[in-house]
Amino acid sequence: MKSLRIFRRPVGPFQNRKVSFVIAGTQKGGTSALGAYLRSHQEICMANLAEVHFFDKDDYFQQDEADYSIYHSCFSPKSSNHLLGETTPIYMYWYDAPRRIWRYNSRMKIIIILRNPIERAFSHWNMERDRGAEELSFWEAIQSEQERCREALPYQHRVYSYIDRGFYADQLRRVWHYFPREQTLILRNEELRIRPKEALEKVCNLLGVTPFQSVEERNVHSRPYVTSLERNEKEFLRCVYEHEIKELERLLGWDCSAWLGG
Repeated sequence: MKSLRIFRRPVGPFQNRKVSFVIAGTQKGGTSALGAYLRSHQEICMANLAEVHFFDKDDYFQQDEADYSIYHSCFSPKSSNHLLGETTPIYMYWYDAPRRIWRYNSRMKIIIILRNPIERAFSHWNMERDRGAEELSFWEAIQSEQERCREALPYQHRVYSYIDRGFYADQLRRVWHYFPREQTLILRNEELRIRPKEALEKVCNLLGVTPFQSVEERNVHSRPYVTSLERNEKEFLRCVYEHEIKELERLLGWDCSAWLGG
């Protein structure tokens, strides 16, 4: 992972202003699209980077206090911007990120978009395959995931964690351990994709900004698939995630039967 590129520091009234919200996950869930929508909102300054990767960068937290000027240098707010926000979808997955975010700003608003974990895992693999970071077939990759991920211990694996990132319930509990639920918003990928205006209204309500008057649908960072999800792969993942999806339904009051093919 590349280190942060240093941009000019915010000046004037923003010099001591903390970042107000993060789009914290999940990877391949629609975070880039949401970030693109919010980038067009006149009251919001999104970071200069598509993904900042500050709170998951362990090197920044070797000392008792991180150098937050590095973080703040990623923002170039205008006078019309009232809030600073950024997108880094690994934050909900990285064990230490929620605690680090809380230490930085305990009032941070956390936005998370969840996607069918079966589809998410396959999309994640397809992205890594397209990038040249993955040589195995999807079936080979998910069968060998646990063994391959051991090479990253004691941390999570950033590339090969296709299945592991889909266990959302524990990740949400970790976020809620530090942040009250009223500071969090959990959306479905389908909401943002099919009814973006309604999804964005929820986001604006959380952030306390003016709702969008009109919404032009955005499709960001979608990639052509190098192959299709095979029936045996889908059935394997359905068995892996069945209990997890039912637990998520209990936590969020959602009906996720469609994720299991119901």
